[in-house]
Amino acid sequence: MGHSSMFSVRLILLLAILALAGGNDSHAETMYKYQGENGEWIYTDRKPVEQKKVEVHELEMTFVAPEFSITHEFLGTTIEFVAHNDFYAPIEVRLKFIEITGVEYPPPDQILRWVIDPRSDQLLLNLDVLQELVAPFVEYQFEYMPGDPTAQHQAGAGYLTPFSAGRNFPITQAFPDALTHQTLDSVYAVDISMPVGTDILAARDGVVFDVAAHNYRGGLDLSRDGQAVNIIRILHDDGTFSLYAHLNWNSIRVKPGDRVRAGQYIADSGNTGFTSGPHLHFSAQKNSGLTVESLPIVFKGAGSSRVVPATGDVLTAYQ
Repeated sequence: MGHSSMFSVRLILLLAILALAGGNDSHAETMYKYQGENGEWIYTDRKPVEQKKVEVHELEMTFVAPEFSITHEFLGTTIEFVAHNDFYAPIEVRLKFIEITGVEYPPPDQILRWVIDPRSDQLLLNLDVLQELVAPFVEYQFEYMPGDPTAQHQAGAGYLTPFSAGRNFPITQAFPDALTHQTLDSVYAVDISMPVGTDILAARDGVVFDVAAHNYRGGLDLSRDGQAVNIIRILHDDGTFSLYAHLNWNSIRVKPGDRVRAGQYIADSGNTGFTSGPHLHFSAQKNSGLTVESLPIVFKGAGSSRVVPATGDVLTAYQ
């Protein structure tokens, strides 16, 4: 970032991203590891009530999220604004100027909103510095969201059930029931009850663009547990994406940038984050204009049939 003694810039960043992975952070916590009733390995911050053989680990946890930023550079008579997108997904960004002194305003008909390609830098605009006695000053803010807002949901024959063929698990929450799915990003989400350690499969082809793998905390304190969730988000060819949440500690088999196919084993189910018990939270989503919107889900059934998920139904996986 370049600057001049006669040029000052103040930046306010609004991070409008539903990346449950959280930002960069580092701290030590206690993790308990033990086997459940079916022999599955459980990793949690909660010591088991019953007497069990427990391993206790002190972990130095580090969370690293992809980054998006806007930088500016003073180039003599102009200031240049450039967006930097580290995500393996397009990013929509909106720039807003709070105060401008000694610098030209953007044209009044210019919409300060762009879609930045994955893994790219893009020049947003140049503003001329005016020849005035006052020092040039700019204060601005920006907000951003993964996904192209022009994306159209094209699920075709439906989503593959996100667990192995021949298995079946109860649906504990689905549209229109909204015990906890009360926000735009979750209203069509499906909660599927299953034991910790169940194989989770990709429901559609796509590119992984967001992962959180090292959380093990779970509980009903939204402020404490809400961000402590393991997730995978996969971008599909139609520009929509899918979310797999509450995954087990350190079980994720994919990383950002990986292209996965429908039916590929990507992680183990778990009980991390804001949760009352082991389950998979699955949601189809899109960016509807700097807002994450959930989308109706239909799963592939037997043969050419399709299954609309409903609370209380048992969901069966087919090839």
